[in-house]
Amino acid sequence: MSNTPSSPASGTARLTDSLNQVLADSYALMSLTHLAHWNVEGPGFFALHTAFQTQYEDLFTAIDEIAERIRALNAYALGGLATLAAAAQMTEFRSPLPQDEYVRMLLAANEKLVADASRARDLAGAANDPESQDLMIGRITVHQKTIWMLNSFLRG
Repeated sequence: MSNTPSSPASGTARLTDSLNQVLADSYALMSLTHLAHWNVEGPGFFALHTAFQTQYEDLFTAIDEIAERIRALNAYALGGLATLAAAAQMTEFRSPLPQDEYVRMLLAANEKLVADASRARDLAGAANDPESQDLMIGRITVHQKTIWMLNSFLRG
């Protein structure tokens, strides 16, 4: 089997690379969301503290599902903090920040993740991999809802 861009093996490699990008994004976003959860202050503390916990707990579960899907495709999942951070290329923040700034930073990170998950979804479709496509559709749905909620908080 050749390793040309149109070969199935090449399509699977592009897909697993894309899934690894989503894995790295998800890990970085989980870490940033956890940081915001620990350090948020202000009048929206209770709502944000609770929302951020729900989000990072969901991401923790999703990271495992994504990594296991990569392994099911006979590839290896990325790992290690430096490797994941370099792959994600998300803007890190340091505490303390005003609560609205935590929300804006997490909003941008969720938007990046949706864009990368959309690319993985499309590659999964092209590779005729409905299981990976379904996984990415589920993740996109979760992050689109998070984006809506974060935007709604900023409008309040």
